[in-house]
Amino acid sequence: MKLETLNDIFFNSVARNLPRVMTFKQGGQWINISSQELYRQVAGVARSLQAWGLGKGDHVAILSENRPEWPIADFACLLLGIVDVPIYATLPADQIVYLLNNSEARAIFVSTKEQLQKVLQIRAQTRIEKIVLMEDSEHSEAIPFRSLIANAPPERDPALDAIGEAIKPDDLATIIYTSGTTGTPKGAMLTHGNIASNISFSLRDFGSNPCDLSISYLPLSHITARHLDYYCLYSGVTLAYCPHLEDLPQTLMETRPTILVSVPRVYEKVYNKVMQETRSGIKRSIYEWAIRVGRAHRDEILAGRIPSSWEWKVANVLLFSKIYKGFGGQTRAFISGGAPLGIDLATWFADMGIVILQGYGLTETSPVIAINTPQANRLGTVGKRLPNVEIKIAEDGELLVRGPNVFHGYWKLPEESQNAFVDGWFKTGDIAALDSDGFLSITDRKKDLIKTSGGKFIAPQPLENQLKSNPLVSQAAIIGDRRKFPAVIIAPQFPVLEDWARENNVSFSSHAQLITNPKVQELYQGIIEGLNAKLAQFEKLKKVLLVPDEFSIATGELTPSMKLKRRFVEQKYKAQIDDLYTKSDAGVTV
Repeated sequence: MKLETLNDIFFNSVARNLPRVMTFKQGGQWINISSQELYRQVAGVARSLQAWGLGKGDHVAILSENRPEWPIADFACLLLGIVDVPIYATLPADQIVYLLNNSEARAIFVSTKEQLQKVLQIRAQTRIEKIVLMEDSEHSEAIPFRSLIANAPPERDPALDAIGEAIKPDDLATIIYTSGTTGTPKGAMLTHGNIASNISFSLRDFGSNPCDLSISYLPLSHITARHLDYYCLYSGVTLAYCPHLEDLPQTLMETRPTILVSVPRVYEKVYNKVMQETRSGIKRSIYEWAIRVGRAHRDEILAGRIPSSWEWKVANVLLFSKIYKGFGGQTRAFISGGAPLGIDLATWFADMGIVILQGYGLTETSPVIAINTPQANRLGTVGKRLPNVEIKIAEDGELLVRGPNVFHGYWKLPEESQNAFVDGWFKTGDIAALDSDGFLSITDRKKDLIKTSGGKFIAPQPLENQLKSNPLVSQAAIIGDRRKFPAVIIAPQFPVLEDWARENNVSFSSHAQLITNPKVQELYQGIIEGLNAKLAQFEKLKKVLLVPDEFSIATGELTPSMKLKRRFVEQKYKAQIDDLYTKSDAGVTV
């Protein structure tokens, strides 16, 4: 089937007539949804939307964690030409009200009573006419999701199919609000054709088979996760839903995925756990020997070959296979997206026998612009551009993109939409480089580049990624724009730091007390000095601000896709930063 609209994905998934296209956990048991049951539920929801007077051009919001009802609501909207508006489940009510009003949503699907309460707090300020509650419970202010599918058709609905088949590639499919690392979120308008054209080329080199399974756990409000789920449904790959990130380790063990797409933060957590568990004794000796062996066989691993030497086989038994089994033990494709993957982390995994293929894109590009594949992979790059995407690098180093995947502008923001393009090319806002073999590298966000008062430009992300490769560092934020020198804010990896403190007789009763200890400050100063030894003079970090906080989505330092909200962090610690730059001596402060 030719893929022109997102409805083609739905119809293709149904036509496969598979006994399991989705699976989810309920009451401790995994429950499967077949192709036919998927159609039945989508048709039931679509009929209900029609009965409420909703149709092509109307807007409906989805506020939910990942669960089967999410794509069912999504496809029901898409079949009717309704534009859906995904909202991150982590957002508070005061941010949700802006999205609902700005998008002009008339109805909303919510996952739980917790999400329902957020909407009820601000409903009077919105245009919301109908609220659908996904979880199996009653509430006087919401319509049960199960009631929408209670009278769903047992057979195909020709009239509904005809509506879905009449949707055109240029019809608007969704408004996805950027997560907003700075400023007010903007609604990127993506058409059926934008996303469908991208799916046609993004993952085709990865292949698929009836035994493939992928875990849907990255927020479906993010285009990367949604894109992957569309690909899986189109290709016959089973989707296993994991609503909460903390349940991922158990879900990996129970479902044993063959395709794993993740943000770098998840891979960082695996690295930190290994570092913590092998920090001393015989385990440390085994680790250091094994990584030397892995490093010696890195080229073979990156080429997709399993080394045959006895050393590698022993190292695999002692260490590598245990890390691999932590992902379920069946994964054939590890992919990273959503944020930059540090080359040190990618190299470490390669030395452990695991090749992580990094891709790159933005919400506005549906999202994939470039991706490494099993056939063409280069560490430190985001791969080669997709065949149907054009790229060029502007004089100032900014990456420009053109192709059928590029969005149609920002919702109700004509000036910003116009400014997003130059001569028909979309301005990504990323600084990039292209090597002679066509592999693309992303240096940093253009707006994140730090210009010191001496006129030197510093790209913070590579330095931050190097710092985060240390198991004692959870998050790092380079600062110094328009200042005399660069410095860094570090949020420690407190479980690792606490273990270190106990081993070194450092007493503490809180994180705040722990980071004031001279031994701890000396420890982090040593980490900075190690990085500075590899940097140019103007890049060297003169000061360190240790903070007692663990950065998270809930507290605002990270976006829902786990990117650092640089401006938020700088504002949160403004007083400490100002104080840091008034002190003449280098070193660590809190």
